[in-house]
Amino acid sequence: MRLSPVQKLKNISAKDFLHIYMKPAKPVILKDFVDPESPAFTKWNYEYFKEIAGEYKVNIYGSEIESLDRVASKPIGQSTFSKYLDLITSSPTEHRLFLFNLLSIKPELKNDLYYNDVTKGKIIKWLPFMFFGGKGSITRNHVDIDMSHVFITQFQGIKRIWLFPWEQSDLMYKLPYNFHSLANIKEPDYKEFPGLKYLDGYEAVINPGETLYIPSGWWHYIQYETEGYSVSVRALPSSFLEKWRGFKNLVLIRHFDNIMRNLFKEKWFSFKVRKAKRKANRAIKRQKSFQI
Repeated sequence: MRLSPVQKLKNISAKDFLHIYMKPAKPVILKDFVDPESPAFTKWNYEYFKEIAGEYKVNIYGSEIESLDRVASKPIGQSTFSKYLDLITSSPTEHRLFLFNLLSIKPELKNDLYYNDVTKGKIIKWLPFMFFGGKGSITRNHVDIDMSHVFITQFQGIKRIWLFPWEQSDLMYKLPYNFHSLANIKEPDYKEFPGLKYLDGYEAVINPGETLYIPSGWWHYIQYETEGYSVSVRALPSSFLEKWRGFKNLVLIRHFDNIMRNLFKEKWFSFKVRKAKRKANRAIKRQKSFQI
């Protein structure tokens, strides 16, 4: 597995961003996608969040290793938002909040964000999401089901994100009819999953104020180096193929997978594992033929 650092930029024009990064689908870290003068950088903190929304119930998510047969893992419990924030600031924990939309609960918070929109109006500013996690928590290697472009801005703490293009899906043992990989890329077992040796991706470390651009259809594995939180906004897929994949994933594939899992249970998962490994073996052969 080879990982190259993601480039960090500031003051890029919309024309250059669209031409150099968005159109060719290349990740980049933007240091000023959210304007440094945004009130969020001085106003937001855990005590403020507890004051305005501490009593809200939140679903807590843990390790996803046990949920490989599911499109999305199930929450492991509930807590008040305030108690959850106390948890992640007191000790390392794998517990995290997934798609917790504080910005919908308190829509006035959206006014605290000023965007330098290098997409020329493509980002969906009215639909941001927040992600919270404790030190050491992870989000499994996956592609976003709707195939959108994602801009994820760190506000507190540090995140490490590994990125791989869609074309390498077979090498990372993508489970059929799902949107995550069978193999654990954080602790790769090259004997069990030899395709991982041929992966060629990027590593991004994002600090407060920095925004990682994840192109449509790119795989991403996320690790919280410290406790922290981020805000993501999306831009709809650009090409017809990406739009079709997003529509198919949302409307057809995830429901088909749920039906088959309910009908055939472990047999359905075993079938998907075998198919993922067959496709990976074919991809490995192609890689070896390129190297001859």
